[in-house]
Amino acid sequence: MRQIIDERTGGTVRPPHGTDPHCPTMRVAAHVTVLHEGDPARRIMEVVDGAVMLSKLLPDGRRQVVELLGPGDVFGLAHSDLYACSAETLTPATINTHDRSALERDPVLAARLLRRFEAQLCVMHSHALVLGRMSALERVAFFLLRLMPEGMVGGTLHLSMTRQEIADFLGLTLETVSRAFSELKRRGLVVLQRADEVRIQDRGSMRRLAGAL
Repeated sequence: MRQIIDERTGGTVRPPHGTDPHCPTMRVAAHVTVLHEGDPARRIMEVVDGAVMLSKLLPDGRRQVVELLGPGDVFGLAHSDLYACSAETLTPATINTHDRSALERDPVLAARLLRRFEAQLCVMHSHALVLGRMSALERVAFFLLRLMPEGMVGGTLHLSMTRQEIADFLGLTLETVSRAFSELKRRGLVVLQRADEVRIQDRGSMRRLAGAL
């Protein structure tokens, strides 16, 4: 049976029983880095379940979270044969791995992954607008709306990101994110139940605040 190279240790991981040997699967715990920015790009990865965060380090050591991924999303883009971003699981995740050479041999796989990359690119365009034009309060409202399932009017969101990770995603400081959450609470738009739980009281008002992106 084909083996998977563990990107963190260089060791091998045995694919789970019943897995297609041509599409090995990794089951990864939360908060594990599965790809490192600048490492040789050998694979493209596809999220089956769970959540993954892509990030880049700036020269001064600061981190920018560039993308949040869920089931169906794809990562492992490369520049000059090196990974462009690091990838870390936010929750326990199942990830399919594809050798990059497989895209040349399998046009159906290549077309499917390309469609996913196109969809993700559109989401990143919205994120660029958020970073460039929105206030801190609007950014946090946008972030919470993004986490809400379609059709959900109110309800409790379970946050898999820390406040610092949210700040890195929104281009803000930790203190600014904390103040924005407090202001949303003051306005009656959210209830802060725990550090990792936020109850949305009024989706309509949140959408108006975030510009309905």
